[in-house]
Formats: sequence, structure tokens, C-alpha cells
Amino acid sequence: MLAELVAAVAVAGGASLVYLAAAARVVKQYERGVLFRLGRLTGEPRMPGLTLVVPFIDRLHKINMQIVTMPVPAQEGITRDNVTVRVDAVVYFRVVDASSALVKVEDYRFAVSQMAQTSLRSIIGKSDLDDLLSNREKLNEGLELMIDSPAVGWGVQIDRVEIKDVSLPDTMKRSMARQAEADRERRARIINADAEFQASKKLAQAAQQMADTPAALQLRLLQTVMAVSAEKNSTLVLPIPVELLHFLERGNREPGTPSENGDRPAAKQQPSQPIEPLEAAEITEAVPLPDPLLGLDAAPDPVPDPATAPPERT
Repeated sequence: MLAELVAAVAVAGGASLVYLAAAARVVKQYERGVLFRLGRLTGEPRMPGLTLVVPFIDRLHKINMQIVTMPVPAQEGITRDNVTVRVDAVVYFRVVDASSALVKVEDYRFAVSQMAQTSLRSIIGKSDLDDLLSNREKLNEGLELMIDSPAVGWGVQIDRVEIKDVSLPDTMKRSMARQAEADRERRARIINADAEFQASKKLAQAAQQMADTPAALQLRLLQTVMAVSAEKNSTLVLPIPVELLHFLERGNREPGTPSENGDRPAAKQQPSQPIEPLEAAEITEAVPLPDPLLGLDAAPDPVPDPATAPPERT
């Protein structure tokens, strides 16, 4: 009798252990347990810790409540200013209602992914290229609102949406590079012009100061010569004042009546005597004539002078 009682207690204890092993469930800290009893949602989600279910009757589904990082595949579209771009993003979301995420949507991860892709294409079509490149905060906020509106009914909350990269065609990249280069060239020219303007004002002030004090120009000339001669140069350029050249020019001229600018004019040259024509009687030199036979210049016979010619014989 005692043996049968001990055996019955042992069998009951074993059955209890098997039942407990089959009914015990452990829910982790970052999870919530949604219980279905005979296919019907029962009560609130089970909190973290040890929980019991009815074996073969209850089904416990665990939902992760952590923030999920989901990359959005790159979407290609045309912006409002007719530029073809390729944009990819990343979505951060988490489940706030485990029952709704399990009951109201078949796969909340896939649903959020598809909604993010659709919203990203819509944002691309409504935005300009400059907004995609420089005004991403505003686009991120708009994209977050577009995804979060339907996700609220699924028990999902969108924490943040970020546009990661914007891919442009090579032709557009070259055009933007030329535009940036032209803009930098424009700013460089403006800066150079401003520097020249300021330098001209300072030079004008320096010239006025040197005009008031002529010795300052000589001192500046000596400083320049000293600065050039300090280096190992084989050629030294020494500027000569124009006043020194005028002084030397006045010294080379002969004394005379001073001109209007203070210079004396050079001595006037005496006109040359006219050449008197020779009389015909004084020309006694004979002109040689060519010899047609010998090809030489034959001198003609001189004309005898009646005064010196010898007397003729009779």
C-alpha cells in the first residue's frame, strides 16, 4: 500500500515537472510576449521574466522592442529641376505596441521597408538638387513624417530617417565642378581688386608724404639699393633721377638766351657761303671720249693756247 502511494506521488511529481517544463516561458528584457489562446489574443503582452502558458492551447509570440536600423535600398528618380539622381537612406524605428505590430500587419519590418522606399522616391520628385545636397535636415524631417503616419497604426514608431548618399551622373559632377571653380575665380578676382584698391590708397598717401618731404624719396632709394645688394646678385639696377639728366643736359649746351623752361638753346650755325659758278673760259680740262676700235678711253688732243704756241715755220 505504501509502495503504491509512493509510486503515485512520484508519477504525479514527474507529470508536474513535465507540465511545468512545457508551460514555462522566459521573456527577455527587450522583448514582450503576445499570448494567443486558441487563436485569440488574450490580455496584455507578457512582461519580461518567467511566464506560464497552457501547453498545446496557448501560443506565445515574442516581439523585439529594440530600435531597428534598416537600410533603404538606393532609389533612382528625377528631381524637380530634371536631374537624375540615386539616393539611399537609413531608417531607425522601434515597436511600441507589440499586439498591434503582430496583429494589424503581417510583417512590420517589410511594411516599413516598402513605405520608406516609396516615401524616398516621392521626396526625390518633390525636391531640387540643391535641397538634396545642402538642405538634408528638412528633407529628413519630411521623410520621417511620411513614413511615421501609416506606421503609427502598426504599433511602430519611426525615431529617425537619414539620407546617406546622393549619387549624381558624371556629366553633372563635371558641371558642378566648373560652376564651383568659376565661383571661386570670381571671389578671387574680387579679393585681388579690393587689395589693389587698398594698396593704391596707401601708395597715394605715401606719394603725398614723399612730395611734402623730398628727402624721404632719397632715403627710400637707398633702402631699396641696400635690400638688393644684401643678396648675392651679379647685377645691380640703380635708378637715376630725371632731374640729374636735365642737369647734365644743361651743362653740355652752350650759354645763350634761356628758353621758356630755363634751358639755354644751342649755338646757331652760320649759313654756308653759296658756291660761285665757274666761268666757261676757265674750264680747260678735256673730257675723255671712248675709242670705238680699242674700247678704251682715248684722250683728245689738247687745244693749243695761242699765247704759248710756237710760231709756224715758213
